[in-house]
Amino acid sequence: VQLQAFGGGLVQAGDSLRLSCAANGETFSSYAMGWFRQAPGKERELLGATIWSGSSTYYADSVKGRFTISRDNAKNTVYLQMNSLKPEDTAVYYCAAARKLHTVIRGTPEYWGQGTLVTVSS
Repeated sequence: VQLQAFGGGLVQAGDSLRLSCAANGETFSSYAMGWFRQAPGKERELLGATIWSGSSTYYADSVKGRFTISRDNAKNTVYLQMNSLKPEDTAVYYCAAARKLHTVIRGTPEYWGQGTLVTVSS
């Protein structure tokens, strides 16, 4: 599975932004998908992950209620909707895929996309 994340950019605090992650491969719908981010000088952080159907999603406490993960298996795409953005959300955002949800949650997915930079100005 090859993943490509896009949609990052420069926004102001309080704005919303939606990231997309497009996957190739016919088996996308069988994979759990997740979003991570890494801020300068910090470790990579799991934001959330969803099972193959999108019917169950895990969120980190740091983004729960502000960020939403969804997926469209017909388009081989997973999304990260980010609302009420804060300067501390500035980071490189990554999508990832794994055959099992727990693999994404523990931070060891089989596949990573390249990152897309989100910068939130105050």
